[in-house]
This record gives sequence, structure tokens and C-alpha cells, in this order.
Amino acid sequence: MEETQQNSFLGEGKLSRLMLKFSIPCILSLLVGALYNIVDQIFVGNSELSTLGNAATGVVFPIFIIAQAFAWCFGDGCAAFLNICQGKKDTAASHRSIGTGITVTFAVSLVLLALFYPLKTPILTLFGASENSIGYATEYFNIILAFFPVFMLSNMMNAVIRADGSPSWSMASMLGGAIVNIALDPAFIFGAKWGMAGAAWATVIGQTFSFLISLIYFVRFTKTFKLKWKSLIPDFKVFAGALKLGASSFITQMSIVLISLVCNIMLAKYGAQSHYGADIPIAVIGIESKVFTVVVNIVVGIVLGCQPILGYNLGAGNHVRVKKLYRNILLCTIGVGVCFTVLFEAAPRAVVSIFGSPKNIPNPDDYWLFAEKTFRIFLSLLTFTCIVKMSSIFFQAVGRPVRAIVSSLVRDIVLFIPLVCIFPIFWGVEGILYAAPVADAVAILLTLVLTITYFKGKKPTAPPAQDVPASS
Repeated sequence: MEETQQNSFLGEGKLSRLMLKFSIPCILSLLVGALYNIVDQIFVGNSELSTLGNAATGVVFPIFIIAQAFAWCFGDGCAAFLNICQGKKDTAASHRSIGTGITVTFAVSLVLLALFYPLKTPILTLFGASENSIGYATEYFNIILAFFPVFMLSNMMNAVIRADGSPSWSMASMLGGAIVNIALDPAFIFGAKWGMAGAAWATVIGQTFSFLISLIYFVRFTKTFKLKWKSLIPDFKVFAGALKLGASSFITQMSIVLISLVCNIMLAKYGAQSHYGADIPIAVIGIESKVFTVVVNIVVGIVLGCQPILGYNLGAGNHVRVKKLYRNILLCTIGVGVCFTVLFEAAPRAVVSIFGSPKNIPNPDDYWLFAEKTFRIFLSLLTFTCIVKMSSIFFQAVGRPVRAIVSSLVRDIVLFIPLVCIFPIFWGVEGILYAAPVADAVAILLTLVLTITYFKGKKPTAPPAQDVPASS
């Protein structure tokens, strides 16, 4: 098929050049996506809303992640399924799985909207909104929630665009939306004096811009699949294969939500018992979460950018090339983790100050003290975290969803959450900060075992002389 021949260079080109071609646009795309939340927090933190505004965006952030979990599950699953089909020279099922993914994403977005709107106050309170920040959080959330369908479809479609061999288009989609967001934030927050509502409107208008660019690609410029109206009719038998591959993305994102929920509950409880108070720990962890997202998105961008290469060569049976590519991804991941660890250990205050200085709290010195401890302790084994996250997505890309899920769950659910609940009993609110490095140290050992056993089970064979098309 001509459509799959367009991607044959994935099995023949130099790996370093392919990584640069695919990973850099993907990294930039994901970084730009992270800017939607970070830019809001920077402008809010430097406005009169200050610390309480940052706390408000912090408690809304996990709800963003819930929507993103479904979108990435469907999008990453369809993307991995598409790339494996390309390697097998099978194009019959790809358009049906992608069309079903679009329909399911839209349907789920409407369900989430219907569930969250009547329950917004108890949900925001559950995620840590205090009586001081609940008004700001509700104002921000009302607008964000109304645009969930646009946000989720944009994220789902973006993953497929990257897998279709157009990482630059994916980057342009996210970059365009971020530029709109950045331009509108100061105009709405400071110029129009809309406060939290201004930050929210800037975000959703930027998301809408990104969605429109992605929609144009799907209508006019797809390379390895063509959508028709009948593609949107759900075919759950075909979609099941994509759903399995995307399950780890869903679990990874939902684990972030559960972590945020438990963390915020513990921070509010033990923070109130400390000299910091409840709002300072929640505001600081909200900033840490956004910064951590930037670092993880770089790592995720490296491996997701390589997903088309991994999937194609796996489908073609070229396990030697898959192993070489994994080694390159691992080295890049370690480099990213080490660089950011040095930054956070050496200059945590400089990083936190980007998000503004505390203005509406009684003890600003306590804010800076807790911020420095958070970045130096909580993120001390960031390199291990990056390797665990990267390995989970690698297993997803090579069609090993169980390994992907296990490597992700052990760090976040099995280890981190119990430690967050236990440590503050003995060491107060600061005990929460030690849960992350302890969980990272144990999780990296399991990840090494999963990775070594995976490659031991693969024979170092060259690709077959001729691929036999799989049945649809």
C-alpha cells in the first residue's frame, strides 16, 4: 500500500536522525501543552490574586488531568495501534480505530461535563480548596469545564497526528494555542481585570485554536489513513486493540489525580497543624506539580516521538533496531533527569519565584522555606522518576500494556500514596516530601527487572525478508 510505503524510512533511516526529526517536535508540542496551565499560574501568581489564586489553579489541575487521562488513553492507544499496523502493512483497521476513538472521546467529554458541573463545589473542596480559595477555584473551573469537549478532542487528535508522521503539525497545533493563551492572559487578567475568569477564558480560547488546527489536518492532510463519515461509527472490536495499548496512559494520568487528591488532603490536614498553615503547602505543591509536568513532558516527548519508529520496527520484526532505539531513549532520559535535579537542588527559589511572590498570606518567609524544602526533597530522585515514566510509555509503544501498567502503578499507587499517608504521622507535613524519593528508589528496581526480562525474551533477529499483511 502506498500509505504504508511512505513510512518505510522508519525501518531504514539512521536512528539519531529519526529521533531528532520526531522527538523534538513532540517535546515542543507537549511542553507547549503544559504551558496552558503554567502560564495561567504565572500570571495569576503575579497578579493581586497571588498565593490564593495559585492555590485555586492547583486544586483545579487534577480535574484537567482526569479529562486528559481519557483523551490520552484513546489518542495514545490509536497512535500505537496505527504504528504497529504500519509495520505490518495493514491499513484496513487503522481508520476505524481512529474514527471510533474520536467518537468515544467526544461522548466521554459530555459525560464528564454532566457529572462534574453539579458536583463542582464538593469536588474542588475534596481536592484541597479552602474557604479562602474556593471562590477563585469555582470561577476558574466553571469556564474550563464548559470546553472539555474541545480540550479532550484536541489532545486525542494530537497523539494520532504525531503517529501519522507529522510531529511538526502536532507541534504547530499546540504552539498556536499556547501563543493565543499567552497573548490573552495579560489582556484579560490585567487589562480587562477579569481575574480568575480572565485566566480561564485565555486558556479555553487557546485550546479551541489548537483543536481547529488539528481538525484541519484530519480533514485535509492525513498520510497513512483516511477518515470517512462511516469511520466515526463505533467499531469496538477494532478499537479494543487500541484501547489496550492506551490503558497505561489512562492509568498513569489517573494515578496523578489520585496522588494529587491524597497529597492535598494530607497537606491540608497536616499543614493546618503546622506553622505553615493549609494554603502554603497546597500552593507550593501546585507549583511543583506544574514544574514536574514540564520535566516529565520532555521525557515523554522523547519516547512518544519515537513511538512511530518503535511501532513500525516492532511490527516489521526488527528487534535489534528496537533495542538500539531504547538505549538512545534511556540515555536522553537520564540526561534530562540529571540536569533538572541539579537545577532544583541548586536554585529552588529562583524556579518558584517565576510564579510570583506571596502577597496575601501572613508569613511569606514560611512560603519560601517550604518551597525550597519541597523542590530539594520531593524531587531529589527525579532522574529515577523520569526513567520509570519513560519505561512505562516504551512498553506501551511496543505492545506490552501489562508491563506498562505495572511499572506505572507500583511507583504511584502501591508505594507513593501509602507513604504520603504514613510519613506525616511521624514527621508532620514535611514528612510528605520524603514519600516521593523513597517511592522512586523502590520503583526503579522493578522497572529495571521488567526492562531486562523484556529484552531477554526478544531474539536479536533482522527484519523478515517480506512482511505478510495481517488480516483486517
